[in-house]
Amino acid sequence: MKIVVIANPKGGSGKSTLSTNIAGYFASCGHQVMLGDADVQRSSKFWVTHRPESLPKISTWDYEADLIYTAKPYKNTTHVVIDTPGGLSGWRMQEVIGRADKILVPIMPSMFDMQATNSFIVKLLQLKRANTSNIAVIGNRVDARTVAAANLKNFMDTLNVPVLSYLRDTQYYVHMAAHGLSIFDITPSKVQRDLEQWNPICQWLDSK
Repeated sequence: MKIVVIANPKGGSGKSTLSTNIAGYFASCGHQVMLGDADVQRSSKFWVTHRPESLPKISTWDYEADLIYTAKPYKNTTHVVIDTPGGLSGWRMQEVIGRADKILVPIMPSMFDMQATNSFIVKLLQLKRANTSNIAVIGNRVDARTVAAANLKNFMDTLNVPVLSYLRDTQYYVHMAAHGLSIFDITPSKVQRDLEQWNPICQWLDSK
């Protein structure tokens, strides 16, 4: 079973959007997917409940928020995606990071996000000393034409973890979230640019 954790202590970094789309990707590949939502806002769980029955099924845990860190996936689950809350720290952080096969950190193009993320990645590298190759970052909601995007790229170049991709800021993600859809549930021709941005992420997710 593969466990992918989406984490960043900074709220509003796009963890739920990333989590739901990764779950959607795994489901589109025919895997038995479970999406765990440890955020008090339960955005990912809301997304699952609005997912059309005609699409590949994605299960979710039914638990109190603190129990996600010790809960066990359902039988026959092959892929687990865990959407973590902002401010993840202490024993909760150690528990969920310790169980993760892969950890993705979304970063928004703002100085506050970059500062918070830098400290978080240092902690991640300390916790996952033996397997740091399975930690990666993604630039999220990035408009390549802006100064903020250039600053984000400069910051990403200083990190000791791979940068997989930069996802553009598009309303597609907002509209899809409201209907339980992922980028992988849409007609490819409509989201070709976005799928190209997701391609290196998917390759990394599928790697050992």
